[in-house]
Amino acid sequence: MPDVTKPYLAFDLGAESGRAVLAHLHSGVITTEEVYRFPNEPVEYSGSLHWDAPKLWLEIRKALTRLEEFELSGIGVDAWGVDYALLGERGELLLNPYHYRDKRTDGVMDLVFERLSKSDIYQETGIQFMPINSLYQLFAAKRNTPKLLKAARTFLTIPDLFHYWLTGNAVCEFTNATTTQMVNAEKRAWSRSLLEKLDLPSDLPAKIIEPGTLVGKLSKKLSPHTALESTPVIAPASHDTGSAVAAVIARDGTAFLSSGTWSLVGTELDAPLITNEALRLNFTNEGGVCGTTRFLKNVMGLWMLQCCRSSWTSRGEVYDYRELMELASREAEFGHLVDPDDESFLHPADMPKAIDDFCARTQQPSPKTPGAYARTVLESLAFKYRQVIGDLERLTREPIREIRVIGGGSKNRLLNQAASSLSEVRNMIERSFPIETFEPRETDKWERQIARFLHYTEMIYA
Repeated sequence: MPDVTKPYLAFDLGAESGRAVLAHLHSGVITTEEVYRFPNEPVEYSGSLHWDAPKLWLEIRKALTRLEEFELSGIGVDAWGVDYALLGERGELLLNPYHYRDKRTDGVMDLVFERLSKSDIYQETGIQFMPINSLYQLFAAKRNTPKLLKAARTFLTIPDLFHYWLTGNAVCEFTNATTTQMVNAEKRAWSRSLLEKLDLPSDLPAKIIEPGTLVGKLSKKLSPHTALESTPVIAPASHDTGSAVAAVIARDGTAFLSSGTWSLVGTELDAPLITNEALRLNFTNEGGVCGTTRFLKNVMGLWMLQCCRSSWTSRGEVYDYRELMELASREAEFGHLVDPDDESFLHPADMPKAIDDFCARTQQPSPKTPGAYARTVLESLAFKYRQVIGDLERLTREPIREIRVIGGGSKNRLLNQAASSLSEVRNMIERSFPIETFEPRETDKWERQIARFLHYTEMIYA
C-alpha cells in the first residue's frame, strides 16, 4: 500500500470524556498522538438525563481550531451506541439527546413485547435485549413526547450527528446503527417493517452507509482559509467497539473483551448467529467492518466503580483509580460477589448502597471499605466474563483459547480508509502497538468460587 504522509484525525467520544487523536502512518507503522482531551458530562433537567451535544460540538471545534495548519488525510468520529439525535425540518437538533441511563425506558420493553414477541424482534435484528436500546427509547418518546417525535425529520446516532455537523450530510454508519435493535441483520438495512409494527416512523432513520464510506468534505464554515478546508470526513466503524475490534484478530478461537464503562465480550463471525439458544442467552449480532459480525454480550463494566467513586466524592472521600486498585489489593479475596448485570446497578442513586442491597438479598455481608467495594466489583466482573465466555463457546461450538483486551485507554482508532483490507489494518496494529500478555494463574481458587457466583445470579433471576 502507498505510504501515507498526511495524518488522520479521530474523535473518540466516551461516556466520561472525549479526545482528538492524530494517527500517522509511516512505512507500515502507525503512531498516535492525543492532541486534545475534554470531559463529557451528562446534564439533568426537567427530570431527565441528557448528553450535552452542543458542548461536545464546541470541544470538537476547539480541537479543529488547534489543527488549522495541518493537512489531514481524513477526519472521523466514533462514540457509544444506542443513543440518538432527532433533527427537525431545517436540520436543527430538536432536543439534547437522551442519555441511555435516563429512566424513561423503565418498563418499556414489556409494553413493546405486548405488540411484538421477543422471538420476532430477535429473528429480525439479532440484537440482545436491553432497555437502553434505541428501539425502546423511541417507543418511550412516542409515549412521553409524541409532538416532539412528530416534528422530527431525521434520526441519527451520536457519531452520525457530529459527522452531520462536520459536513452537512445526514447518514447513519452501519456498525453503530445495529446497536439500535432496528436493523435487519441479514439485509444490513433498517427494518422498516419492525418500526411500522410498533407505530414508529419508519422513514425517520437516515440512510445506512458502511464503515469506510466518505461522508463528505469538511464544511467551509468550519475551516475558512485554513489547511483543513475540504478535508474528507470518513465514517470509521463509528461504534467505538466496532473500531476497537477492527484493530485486532478476534475470531477462530480468539475472543475480545472491550473493557470500559461497559464491557463487551464476544468474537468475530462471518455472518449473524441467530438461534433460539442465542436468544435465550441474550447474545447480540452487532455490525462489523468488511461484512463481519461482532457476536457478543454486553456486561455492566467499570460503570459500577465510576458510580462508587462519585458517591464517595459527594461525601468528601476522593479516590483515584490507582488508589482504589491499591486498596483493593489489600482486601480479602471473594469476600462479596454480585451480578454486575442486575438491573439495580443500571442507574442507582447510590451505587455502594445498591451493592449493599444485593449482598443483603443474597445473604452476604456488605463490603466495609472502598477497597472492599472495588474488589467486589472487579472480582464479580471477572466471574461474569468467565460465564459469558463459556456461553460463547457453547453457541459458536468452538473453544476460546485467547482473549484480546481492547477499548478503554487503548489508542488504536484507525480510519478504515487507511488500509486496503481488514487483515492489513490488523497487521499494522500488531506492528505498531506493544501487546502485553497475561497467562492464567491460581485458577484453582477461582474455580472453587464460580459455583457461588452462579448461585447468586440464578437466585436473582429465577
